[in-house]
Amino acid sequence: MIILDGNSLTIDEVVRVARRHEPVSLAETARIQVNRASEWVQSISAADTAVYGVNTGFGIFADRRISAAETHQLSRNLILSHAVGTGEPLDDDIVRAAMLIRANTLAKGYSGVRLEVIDTLIAMLNLGVTPVIPSQGSLGSSGDLAPLAHLALVFTTDGKDVDEDSGWAKYQSQKMTGKSAMEQAGIQRLILGPKEGLAVSNGATFSAAIGALAIEDALDLSEIALITLAMSLEALQGVSAAFDA
Repeated sequence: MIILDGNSLTIDEVVRVARRHEPVSLAETARIQVNRASEWVQSISAADTAVYGVNTGFGIFADRRISAAETHQLSRNLILSHAVGTGEPLDDDIVRAAMLIRANTLAKGYSGVRLEVIDTLIAMLNLGVTPVIPSQGSLGSSGDLAPLAHLALVFTTDGKDVDEDSGWAKYQSQKMTGKSAMEQAGIQRLILGPKEGLAVSNGATFSAAIGALAIEDALDLSEIALITLAMSLEALQGVSAAFDA
């Protein structure tokens, strides 16, 4: 069992979840941190003070105030507008690694999301719902916005809840709409709250996932190369003194 606390996730643990489907849970300390930040965001959303990303628009629309009643749609619209990736889908292990890393990042308690967001990502990992994420559409420089938006399409919704706005996912080796995959797995999709659209879509998460798996593969190849060298030297009756320091 991999326990996420926001601070101690290792590359080995990423690999164990991404490729070996080891189960995941959230540490109690993280739950306290997340609840504290979520309560702060909720209070800001209901107040008169403008705070970027909570009750304002984004980018050039930062000066637009958003009412408390409209913050849910603002978060959903941010996801829909950034789900513009293209190309062949990323491998499942990369997607699972990214989901784990995103959950761990949110577990730090700095993003202001509700516990339900993290618990939903963890449930998807544990029950085998893997979003289909296009491989092209992000430079990683200001965050993997497009890939993360495609991920969020699967586990978030709005009042309309139409299939074509739910993205695509794999469940039990079958590709289907995100809505169908979540329904079959018995996981409820979320209506995002204030700031949650920004929190789930802004971060270099897929870049970190690809990097973590690449490091693991490089270490494996290095060890294989050393073993191959040793066995070849032995088979050829080579002179081991040549390798003395």
